[in-house]
Amino acid sequence: MVNFFKSLYLSQRFFYAIFILAVGFLFSYWIEWLYPVVWLVSLFFLLLVFFDLVALFQKSGISAGRILPTKFSNSDENTVSVKVNSNFRFRVQVEVIDEIPVQFQKRDFSQSLKIPARGSASFNYSLHPVERGEYFFGNLNVFASTPLKLVKKRSTFAKAQMVKVYPSFIQMKKYDFMAIDRKISQPGLKKIRKIGHTMEFEQIKDYVLGDDVRSINWKATAKQGDLMVNQYQDERSQPVYSVIDTGRTMKMPFHNLSLLDYAINSSLAFSNIALKRKDKAGLISFSNKIGKIVPGSSKRTHLNLLQESLYNINTRFLDSDFGLLYTHINRRLPQRSLLLLYTNFEHLSALHRQLPYLLALARKHLLVVIFFENTELDSFVDSEAETIPEIFDQTIAEQFSYDKRLMAKELQKHGIQTVLTKPEELSVNTINKYLEIKKRGIL
Repeated sequence: MVNFFKSLYLSQRFFYAIFILAVGFLFSYWIEWLYPVVWLVSLFFLLLVFFDLVALFQKSGISAGRILPTKFSNSDENTVSVKVNSNFRFRVQVEVIDEIPVQFQKRDFSQSLKIPARGSASFNYSLHPVERGEYFFGNLNVFASTPLKLVKKRSTFAKAQMVKVYPSFIQMKKYDFMAIDRKISQPGLKKIRKIGHTMEFEQIKDYVLGDDVRSINWKATAKQGDLMVNQYQDERSQPVYSVIDTGRTMKMPFHNLSLLDYAINSSLAFSNIALKRKDKAGLISFSNKIGKIVPGSSKRTHLNLLQESLYNINTRFLDSDFGLLYTHINRRLPQRSLLLLYTNFEHLSALHRQLPYLLALARKHLLVVIFFENTELDSFVDSEAETIPEIFDQTIAEQFSYDKRLMAKELQKHGIQTVLTKPEELSVNTINKYLEIKKRGIL
């Protein structure tokens, strides 16, 4: 009986009918002939409610389920499917209310469906997470009503489901083609002209018209009596590391996503490309202490380890110790490696404090410093100023934007590769820089 009352809900149509009957009884005190009519209507209404209850509260009426992917992709649209089955012998109207994880702050989600007799219906909706971690779904509540719509029966399904939000593997797959097909073009991705002749030897083959004459192997030519050339392939198995600063400056949000999450998404996409090109991809995170360390490896299964490690990286809200980073890399990475350092500098003084450590890293390794443009400031600078305080604020904003470009030139002046990018263009620009370095053979 307790479960019956927990499942029973009265519809708006029911309360409208009660209100009309109450008004009828009120007027029947003055209009005598109305009194028996109102009673008859009331009895008929109670009979309809009884049949509505009997029809709805069967043992097996509604069944429903929520279909979740094994994991969500951070900063992307993720699809959730809901399917509702009806065992009723008549058409039912259902309202589905899904208890979405608290991180999305959605408290008004509902979906109405019409299900034919002994039929089913389904719908999809998408969620856009902006934080990594565990997301808990609550109950899937289904309110079913007959065509009379006087009462509703509540059924609850899919209790306590959890899904983990990982770094953007959708973005990673988006750039997969860059390691496979060089002929495909994509807006924002640029072709890099190959410079130099620094490649690994593969084999000696017969000369064919169009081969580079500089590749002629004169010793093999003398032995064979025909022109023979050396054939080369791209250098492989070179160590490349994503070095992620998890200090407080990386917590700055742009479009609801922190700079740290932009860097993590980019690291996963870049590592996937590096592994497909047979390089050894690794990971180092740091702030005031050294965090996650994943040694470089060229195994394809290594991507799963990188993904799990990136999933658990969080900012410590402290100033980063670049001196500690230099000491650790100098001790742990004896081989010359490509270091993609994701960090952020808001002031020239902040760059100058860390410049000696960056120069020390660049002497032994190929260092690429990746930091971010402040797109909020850029949009503010482009807006029209109408008052003197607004002009003053725009002048300061322009100075900050100019300082960013000045930092990039300062690093380049000392021979350090630099990527100054908008947060949303980080993955494209990082992969482009990696491909440029590989083509130029400067690693």
